[in-house]
Amino acid sequence: MGSYKVPKQTRIGHVHLKVANLQRSLDFYCGLLGFEITTTYGEDAAFISAGAYHHHIGLNTWQSKNGHPAPANTTGLFHTAILYPERKDLAEIFMRLRKANYPLTGAADHGVSEALYLEDPDKNGVELYWDRPEKEWPKIPDGSLEMYTKRLDTVSLVNELAQ
Repeated sequence: MGSYKVPKQTRIGHVHLKVANLQRSLDFYCGLLGFEITTTYGEDAAFISAGAYHHHIGLNTWQSKNGHPAPANTTGLFHTAILYPERKDLAEIFMRLRKANYPLTGAADHGVSEALYLEDPDKNGVELYWDRPEKEWPKIPDGSLEMYTKRLDTVSLVNELAQ
């Protein structure tokens, strides 16, 4: 395989999901999470974005219209991770989800980040998170990252909105 390394500025540009019902998915991703439709492709696909980017998420029913969620104990996508710029932004979406009574499947402090976990209407995992500043990332004595999963302090998170 050699010593090739992907360039440092490489990033994941978008995720494209097969969904059962396009409107139901748009209600979730746009109506609840706040993404904007950048374009549609007929009645079977839509591309959505945060801001002016061409798309962060593609949604289509080309092979999945009225389909069933993938079984839990099979291979496939674990979750799509949506990175918020600031902790306050994560607090705002947390409160929006609470007001909508939308169920979380988890909430965690990973040391390097804080995250909320939920499922979209097709049972695709969704992680909403923000990264702590890199200088605050916990490290073990050899200098590598110490990532963990601890309980998220949601009271502290909500208090971000009062500041």
